[in-house]
Amino acid sequence: MREALFSILGATVSGSHVLDLYAGTGSLGLDALSRGAASAVFVDRSPRALEIIRRNLSLCFPQVPATLLRLDLTGKSFPANLARNIPDAPRPDLVFLDPPYGKNLAETTLTLLEKSGLLASSAQVVVEERCTVTLPERFGRLSLHLSRRYGETRISMYKPEEDLD
Repeated sequence: MREALFSILGATVSGSHVLDLYAGTGSLGLDALSRGAASAVFVDRSPRALEIIRRNLSLCFPQVPATLLRLDLTGKSFPANLARNIPDAPRPDLVFLDPPYGKNLAETTLTLLEKSGLLASSAQVVVEERCTVTLPERFGRLSLHLSRRYGETRISMYKPEEDLD
């Protein structure tokens, strides 16, 4: 599934500023860095997950600008907390959103993120969710660009409406 996702994203990954929400092991953000992303911010509430990401970054990408943030993304104040912790970073133009399944977090998080003003004007947001979950086609200015099923997982990609082509 990850290989298919990055094939879809193609050259847009190179030079991008990545935001990996609910990062877990950081596999999506780390994969983006391996494909030429300029920087990455990894956000998770688990200290253990962040330590795994920190180790992998030091082994694979010691010179790449990366930030690790321990934040609980389930609260409505997460965009403000996120903005406060990365004020000087470029706005993310590639966002991975992979919340735990079965908690209805994808829709809430995407709504808050879109309203936050944190995203670059041409940001792409990739949401990974259980295949049985159908997300809305619009979140503010973000519109569903594509939706693909891979086994038990559905990948939904959102882009600003004016960037759809």
